[in-house]
Amino acid sequence: MTCSGAEAVMVPPVDNLIHALSKLPGLGRRSAERAALALLRKPELLLDTLVAALQEARATVCCCTVCGGFTAREQDPCGLCADTSRDGTLLCVVEEPSDIFAIERSGGYRGRYHALMGKLSPARQTGPADLRLRALVGRIERGGVEEVLLALSTDMEGDATAGYISELLGPLGVRVTRLAFGLPADSGVGYSDPLTLKRAISGRIACS
Repeated sequence: MTCSGAEAVMVPPVDNLIHALSKLPGLGRRSAERAALALLRKPELLLDTLVAALQEARATVCCCTVCGGFTAREQDPCGLCADTSRDGTLLCVVEEPSDIFAIERSGGYRGRYHALMGKLSPARQTGPADLRLRALVGRIERGGVEEVLLALSTDMEGDATAGYISELLGPLGVRVTRLAFGLPADSGVGYSDPLTLKRAISGRIACS
């Protein structure tokens, strides 16, 4: 398959591919165009491999029914939740499953996780009912958790979510903390390097 970039962009299926890719985080229209044309120039090497990987992920990957992180359908709960060597008294609350990967790479945390699947955001019409808050409360009420570490973004929405959770868990008698120094303002966990995350975890502070 050979075609020039200018010719390819004029084909509706290519525009559809670019539009789909542009919906991915971090990919604007121009980046999506470059990615789409690279895939189409080498379909056997890139496009076919990507399609196969996407189909496999769609068929075999799901969210863990305990923490909300990604796992294989045949391994639910996930490996982290099933690992009896992890500290069950410490529960780290993150916004997205991808944040679990970032914290695990830091090597500075050995507790368990709970992914909210987002954060409070009036602009996106995301309220408490849209997050996995009921499941979080349920895990605390079942006992065993002594500290809840809020590893949330340092933007206004992350702060609002942290404040809401702190008030929600207050009557349950658990200690609620947040990541400490090192995280840039308006930044998320997934954008921090492993060393910064490790230091932020070890220096966590109590929520006011």
